Amino acid sequence: MTHMTTLPQTLPTLATEDAERPLPDAPPDPVIEAFGLNVFYGDFHAVHDVNLSFGKNEITALIGPSGCGKSTVLRCLNRMNDLVPSARVEGEITYHGQNIYAKGVDPIAVRTHIGMVFQKPNPFPKSIYDNIAYGPRVIGMKVDDMDEVVEQALRSAALWDEVKDKLKQSAYGLSGGQQQRLCIARTIATKPDVILMDEPCSALDPIATSRIEDLMVGLRQDFTIIIVTHNMQQAARVSDRTAFFTARPDETTGNRTGLLVEYDLTSRIFTNPHDKRTEDYISGRFG
Repeated sequence: MTHMTTLPQTLPTLATEDAERPLPDAPPDPVIEAFGLNVFYGDFHAVHDVNLSFGKNEITALIGPSGCGKSTVLRCLNRMNDLVPSARVEGEITYHGQNIYAKGVDPIAVRTHIGMVFQKPNPFPKSIYDNIAYGPRVIGMKVDDMDEVVEQALRSAALWDEVKDKLKQSAYGLSGGQQQRLCIARTIATKPDVILMDEPCSALDPIATSRIEDLMVGLRQDFTIIIVTHNMQQAARVSDRTAFFTARPDETTGNRTGLLVEYDLTSRIFTNPHDKRTEDYISGRFG
């Protein structure tokens, strides 16, 4: 699969000293990096000083209790928080070394390279076919054969055999698990480099969840995947690396601010974490 891996040439390149800032347990081939990430909603400091690096063709799981900022961090990675009027992002997030928050960067272009799959399936009120074709049409993607694009996206999402005879039917006629795989196919159709997933299985039954997990593992060959999940078993099953977040009360306001506690290979996070807060959370003793 061919990816568009560079943003428009208007993006500046990071200075050498910025690019060499160390990150904890960083993967050797990073695609996205966050440096000193702070996120505010008005006066509320939602995420405090996060440094993270996401490796190419890896699955990274963001875990932690509700309200710890993991979904906020995820939405920063393709500038979805731009859609929240009160949100303010400080620090840097780079994609292949280019700052996606630099002046003049088009957030829509960012989202073309870094796609998003949401918590609940959100198919468009269109046919299955038009759900897939919508993205390539909107971004003006050069397509020789849209039928081929649709079929390939559906095959990549392990959905083709189930829907190939009803492509003109409404996407709303699919089951919940099928709708979520359709949304993944819709994301794939624009040929992103990175796929963000915000609790993609939380609304699904165990069988549909298992199919999505198998799909993620297969997609890792072609994409970098970053997933927010509350399911510890899911994180252990599918991810290469895991970042554990928690929240602490802000000394001034009392609001809970999200913190990155630990980031490491998933095998180490779940068998030999360095921080007691991580151990308590994954063992169910987190208070």
